[in-house]
Amino acid sequence: MSRTRLAAAMTAVALASVTLVACGEDSTAGTDAVAVGGTFQFHSPGGQTEIFYDQADRQPLPEISGDSLMQEGTTISLSDFEDQVVVLNAWGQWCAPCRSESDDLQAIQDELQTAGGAAGPVGTVLGINVRDYSREIAQDFVTDNGLTYPSIYDPPFMTAAALGGVPASVIPTTIILDRQHRPAAVFLREVTAGDVLDVALPLVDET
Repeated sequence: MSRTRLAAAMTAVALASVTLVACGEDSTAGTDAVAVGGTFQFHSPGGQTEIFYDQADRQPLPEISGDSLMQEGTTISLSDFEDQVVVLNAWGQWCAPCRSESDDLQAIQDELQTAGGAAGPVGTVLGINVRDYSREIAQDFVTDNGLTYPSIYDPPFMTAAALGGVPASVIPTTIILDRQHRPAAVFLREVTAGDVLDVALPLVDET
């Protein structure tokens, strides 16, 4: 193989590797998600990008709250969505997979808000906006794309610690919480509406 063709092949492999890890990866992944003191702690077994938890194995998250991205001075808390399925999504407008999946997240929000009919919403998407140190640019992205789900404004991603140590370098990250706000699934990659709703909607009917 000529040097030119070899260089091109190596470049293709490098680009594929970047695509597989979305906007970043964590090199400290452990062996599994475990409970220490009855709380959720995150680890990615073998570097998996999809992790699912049986109902009996789920552990609670601590309270999560922060300033609203769109309504400055207003606090959004996980407890605002009591008895609802919550789809947590860490995102940034600078991240290509985040931009790509935003339409799917809006479709998820629409479904969770209407699935309960007259009884009201059965769930919500709750964004965590990270590494967007220009709040206005992040707000413009939300407005321009017609996103109606709320987001916490958290540029340094301090909530990663509250999320059981979910790797702050992996953006986007999506965590699906059951009605008791325990992680039922974690996606360390771009998601589709089908990926999330296949997990989230059955959680609504869990007892």
